[in-house]
Amino acid sequence: MTAQPEKRFDALVVGAGSGGLFAAARLAHAGYRTLVVERLDKVGGRASTTDIDGFKVNDGAIVIEKGTITEETFAEVGAEFVVRAPAVPVLYRVGSKNLDVTRGGWGMLLSTLTRQGAKMVSGIGAARHDDDALPGSELSTADWVRKYTRSEAAQGVFRNMCASIFAVSSDELPARVFLTYFTRKSAFKKFGFCPDGTIGVWEALAATVTARGGEIWLSSEVQDLHVVDGRVTGATVGTPEGPVEVGCAVAVSDVGPAATVGLVGADTLPEDYREEVRLKDRPCSMLALNFASREPLVDVPGMLIFSVTRRLCYIANFTETCPEMAPPGWHLYVAASVPKPAVGPFDDEAEIELLKEDLREHVPGFEEKARILSVNVMKDGWPPQRAVAGYDLTPETPIPNLWNVGDGVKEYANGGTTACAETAKLVVERIKADFPLTAAV
Repeated sequence: MTAQPEKRFDALVVGAGSGGLFAAARLAHAGYRTLVVERLDKVGGRASTTDIDGFKVNDGAIVIEKGTITEETFAEVGAEFVVRAPAVPVLYRVGSKNLDVTRGGWGMLLSTLTRQGAKMVSGIGAARHDDDALPGSELSTADWVRKYTRSEAAQGVFRNMCASIFAVSSDELPARVFLTYFTRKSAFKKFGFCPDGTIGVWEALAATVTARGGEIWLSSEVQDLHVVDGRVTGATVGTPEGPVEVGCAVAVSDVGPAATVGLVGADTLPEDYREEVRLKDRPCSMLALNFASREPLVDVPGMLIFSVTRRLCYIANFTETCPEMAPPGWHLYVAASVPKPAVGPFDDEAEIELLKEDLREHVPGFEEKARILSVNVMKDGWPPQRAVAGYDLTPETPIPNLWNVGDGVKEYANGGTTACAETAKLVVERIKADFPLTAAV
């Protein structure tokens, strides 16, 4: 028997990460009085930003895609979308040269990497419109590349593209996922940085929730979701002032399917669903080394993806586009790597050292001139993505008024914050259809 609610809302959103805020903004825009509960003291979750001595250091996600469902969501809910695109979004380091493939595309890149480039381009092109041209889910991206070439540089570029977007190596990502993403999804074509750090875009979304009568409780945590007669009826929320009982008509969880099971209690869910959650609870891993310098160390306007490295997959240059992210006279960068394995346990210290070795080799002056601000090891309960792309659960749960959103329930072959925007739209459309406001109130 739960206590009578002290506060009642149409919708409860657990977690103010990107998926939670996309869902909350859409719900509030549709007229649902929405409560967002976040255990941290800031919004954004694994895509937030931390101030370190005046540097706006992103905690996880660093870029926001433009011209996709993400930007569309901001326009629909009336949120400010301040995202600046670099002059050249991505360069590829092949040998000692940085290649701009903005115009030449896949053909230019692959022909530079291997003599089999034309055949690979043809294989990618066939996958664009023909499902039969897509390989089965058992073939990895690395093995798909090996069908065409043994080039170390070609393998490296594909490995680091998989790492940059999906937070796994090409050995761990199905080729079907990779080819579907790059031929039928957004394919990471247009993106930018927020001058306030990535937290800036989430603060803009959060503002639309409160402007429409919703509330966002920071430094608070949903301790459990109450389920009565097979429906979520509310929650107990721990706040700085003490526990608060909250009532709701619908609930959306952005803390991952496994954590959602814990909130409602495993006994309230069918065994087959609990087993599916257990099998697909496979978080990825990534390392991010944030560094700064007085002199420019990386001469790229956006991201530089590498070919032949130990672990380093990319370096991003923030201050070329957003000088506000660092104190005057400083340059701010992040270098990222994916460990081996990206799914499962690994040696943190050894992987950090491999990343530093790559930086010493590929960034002249790094050892002498770089100031390391932080090294973030994202894994387990704080991963770059909660599930390997292609192995996600669906957003629905066996409880009809409870959904998951975020990167543990992505649509097939999508990733990052774009996937969070996509799942939030799908979930809110279901809520509007199944629990219209007249029924929610």
